[in-house]
Amino acid sequence: MPKVGMEPIRRQQLINATMVAIDEVGLAETTVMRIARHAGVSAGIISHYFGGKDGLLEATMRQILTDLTDAVAVRRQALEDDSPRAHIGAIIEGNFDRTQVTGPAAKTWLAFWASSMHKPMLQRLQNVNDRRLYANLCHQFRRVMPRAEARNAARGLAAMIDGLWLRGALTPEGLNAEEARHLAHTYLDQLLLIMDAPRQHPTRTLKFTYSWRLTWPLKMYSRFILMVAR
Repeated sequence: MPKVGMEPIRRQQLINATMVAIDEVGLAETTVMRIARHAGVSAGIISHYFGGKDGLLEATMRQILTDLTDAVAVRRQALEDDSPRAHIGAIIEGNFDRTQVTGPAAKTWLAFWASSMHKPMLQRLQNVNDRRLYANLCHQFRRVMPRAEARNAARGLAAMIDGLWLRGALTPEGLNAEEARHLAHTYLDQLLLIMDAPRQHPTRTLKFTYSWRLTWPLKMYSRFILMVAR
């Protein structure tokens, strides 16, 4: 009979073991036996707590998403500046938190991204994450931009964040989080500068520049997604 209070400990052990196994051999080769061996428990424990491998994979994905949500929330709650720039900056920082960029976490993200195109359960979780990022960015951009421009800015920055993350995670040396954060912050500053320019120079048109700066991250991100799907 399991000891009282062991369930959350065992569940976390198994989730951690799942990420280690995916980091080691990839999602396709991650078996119940391999996960159990990494966790130091019997394979039957996985069925007991999660109902099987699919349930454990879902729990692992939820754990990573929870870590991401917490990383962003902690940074936003600590802000002394309530400006849109500060809030969006905190969102950028949270997306490159160490819980999201370490080897096992990064490879697990990559595996789930690729698998979400074929597994409805993972796809639902990924869609929730995508919508949350877009909604949070759009809300902040809407404070300083008209609605249409705010939506485009949110799409562009979301694509930049995901694209930088994906490109870094696919490199042999792994993601350079500091560099990725710097590039994302620079892109954010450019977006805000572009929107501020018409107020300083009302006779100038920035339509072409604005459109180009927003669409190239989307194109870059699309290429990365195709690379992962292969």
